Amino acid sequence: MLVTLILDFDGVVVESLPLKTAAFKKIFSFAPGHLDEIIAFHLENGGMSRYDKFRHIYKNILNEPLTAEQEERLAGEYAGLIFDAMLTVPYVEGAEDLLRDCSRRLPLYIVSATPEGEMHEIARRRDLTKYFVQIYGSPKTKAECIREILAETGASPEEALFVGDAPNDWQAAYETGVRFVARIPPGDPNRFIGRPGVEGIIENLHELLEYLRESICSSRSRTP
Repeated sequence: MLVTLILDFDGVVVESLPLKTAAFKKIFSFAPGHLDEIIAFHLENGGMSRYDKFRHIYKNILNEPLTAEQEERLAGEYAGLIFDAMLTVPYVEGAEDLLRDCSRRLPLYIVSATPEGEMHEIARRRDLTKYFVQIYGSPKTKAECIREILAETGASPEEALFVGDAPNDWQAAYETGVRFVARIPPGDPNRFIGRPGVEGIIENLHELLEYLRESICSSRSRTP
C-alpha cells in the first residue's frame, strides 16, 4: 500500500526543462564547439544539481579547471536567467489536480536538484507549500533526501513512490529501494529502457492519478 508520494519538481510538477535547457545554452555559449555535448549531458542528467553539472562539464567536456569564482558566476547567471520564469512556467498537465487530491490523502514531498533555498522560494511564490510536508533540494543528494523522508514517515521503501523524469531520479529510487514511476513528456526519448524497477511510465499527471486510482489519494475513492 502506498503511504508516501515523492515528486521531482522540474519535468514532473512544472514544464521547466525547455527553460533550463535554454539557460544552459546561453551560459555555455562561449564554447560553441562543445555545446551539443554539453546540452546532451544536461538533458541526460536532469536530476543532477547545476553545480555538479558545471563541474562535470569543465572537467570532462571543456577539459579546463573550474575555480570557485567561476562556479559562482555561472550559478548566478543561470539563476538570473531562470528564476522569474520559474514562477510562471506552466504546470505539467494534471499536476494541480493531483496535488490537490493527493495532499488530502497522504504526505507529499518534493525532492529536487534545485538548491533548497531557491526551491522553497519558488514553491512559496507559486503557493505550493500548502501541498507538501517538506520540500528538499540540493546540496543533499536525492537518495539522501529520500532516506530522510523514509525515516521521518516510518514508511518502508515499498510504501513510498518516487516520480521522476531523469535517470538520476531512477538511480536515487534504486539506491533507496523505493518504488519508481518515470514521467516522459510526449516526443521525448525513453531514457529508462533496461533499468530495473521502473513500474510505470506516464506522460502527464492525469495518468499518474489514474495509476494511483487504487490508492488512498484517488478522488474516486473518497467517501461521499
